[in-house]
Amino acid sequence: MTTALRVLAFALLAAVAGCGPAEEHGQAASSCAGTVRYENRVYLPAGEIGFTVGERLGNAEIPECDDTPGDSEVTIPEGTTGAYAVQGRKPAEAIAVGDTAAAARLMEVAD
Repeated sequence: MTTALRVLAFALLAAVAGCGPAEEHGQAASSCAGTVRYENRVYLPAGEIGFTVGERLGNAEIPECDDTPGDSEVTIPEGTTGAYAVQGRKPAEAIAVGDTAAAARLMEVAD
């Protein structure tokens, strides 16, 4: 599976599973689907709002994610993808990720 497909799979799982809090054993738990890590920050998919991809910053980590224990078919393996600057935004706020700048998706820092 290409990195772009992994990122797309993350985004789709995040949309299906929801990225908001879920109740688990009386405590709120967040979904890991769709997340990437860059420079010790966690980013979540920001949706398809208008943005312009800037220069390549390096690689973002795609952490392994299993939001549905017991169903190994939806476990997303660990990987990496390209991280790109977003014009008009600081990398501490948002980056774009994908195999190429043309295929990059907007990600924003998780609060």
